[in-house]
Amino acid sequence: MNREERRQKRQRDTKNAMIIFSVFVLALVVLTVGGLFALNQLVLKKKPAEKPVAQTEQPEEGLTDTAGDSQAPEPQPETPEPVIDPLSQQAIDFVAGMSLEDKVAQMFMITPNALTGFGGVTVAGDTTRSSYQARPVGGLIYTSENLLDGPQTNDMMTKMMAIAKERTNLPIFLGVDEEGGSVTRIAGNSAFGLSDVGDMSAIGATGDAQNAHNAGTTIGTYLKQLGFNVNFAPVADVLTNPENSVIGKRSFGADSTLVADMVAAELQGLSEQGIYGVVKHFPGHGGVSGDSHQGVVTSEKTLEELTATELVPFARAIESGVSFIMAGHIALPNITGDNTPASLSQKMVTEILRGQMGYNGIVITDGMNMGAITSSYTSDQAAVMAIQAGVDIILMPQDYKTAYDAVIAAVGNGTISEARINESVVRIVKVKLQMNQ
Repeated sequence: MNREERRQKRQRDTKNAMIIFSVFVLALVVLTVGGLFALNQLVLKKKPAEKPVAQTEQPEEGLTDTAGDSQAPEPQPETPEPVIDPLSQQAIDFVAGMSLEDKVAQMFMITPNALTGFGGVTVAGDTTRSSYQARPVGGLIYTSENLLDGPQTNDMMTKMMAIAKERTNLPIFLGVDEEGGSVTRIAGNSAFGLSDVGDMSAIGATGDAQNAHNAGTTIGTYLKQLGFNVNFAPVADVLTNPENSVIGKRSFGADSTLVADMVAAELQGLSEQGIYGVVKHFPGHGGVSGDSHQGVVTSEKTLEELTATELVPFARAIESGVSFIMAGHIALPNITGDNTPASLSQKMVTEILRGQMGYNGIVITDGMNMGAITSSYTSDQAAVMAIQAGVDIILMPQDYKTAYDAVIAAVGNGTISEARINESVVRIVKVKLQMNQ
């Protein structure tokens, strides 16, 4: 091999060596890059992806993140749906199918005379039927002139109940003032041949609540036999003012705890006989000297003073599960700020009786034909104000038709919402459904 051939061979060998080296380096680079990529993918699979800070770590305006940027806010517990008992749900469903006119009618309890337009009604005949079909009121209250004797009363109650169920598929409240003693529409009439249980003051003086229970049992027994289902008793007024002649012997006494015990016992006696007692006269009529039958009656007591004395029997009745509380026409300017009667006061009915005292039953007014109302308000004004206050049933308005029409009109112009009407009628219907059980 000459020199030129050796030179060419060296060039070829050098060129081949460079090619081999370049291929080796290139392969090494590819392997290195590939290994790094694979390692990075493995790490990413094991590490959870971070969420954008703007979506998860940005604290809400006005709040301070005290747990650090890496800690996500804890999920808030869901608010549980309110539990509605089956009877309440049944009442809600029933009311949903009622017309506005029928619902408003259920919020009135009037005399059979006011229903028919005739005085001294003693039968439930065709006039009563047609009047009730036009406006199916929630209840009727009977006075001495409507109640002649046992057979007549029982016949009238039986027929009235049949008329009501035919029209509304609900019972009707059939009520009477039968306290015992000076207020007895039935036992005070010798034609019924019944013994009067006597004044509540005498029962209270015994200090034995069993005697109040016995009185409730006795009254409840004969009311049930006659066909009634509501009694406007017991009187829960604490007689703190000796000059109070309106309540007087109708009260169990001057000790609020004793009165509370007696009221709860009489309620139980009535209830055991199938009679709903109406505890009266919230927030307490025993500490005033005036007569709300005649005109405005005012109590200067504060809420703290009422809570310590007058409200004690009502609180006990609420604990006992009472279904009816009567709101009296007493003005309490140191609580409400004006002379609005309690029966028309949202402060007294909604804020105190319902809100603070936790009462969820029916609130019925005292008679709206009493001087404390009629001296300052017309029937339409008083009816609208009572419902706005939170009252469920308006008792004996001076002019029933005017009051009824005013409530219908108030719903039509937005003064009272239909939802507010529904609240009251659900309470009323719930008790009536309970009567059917």
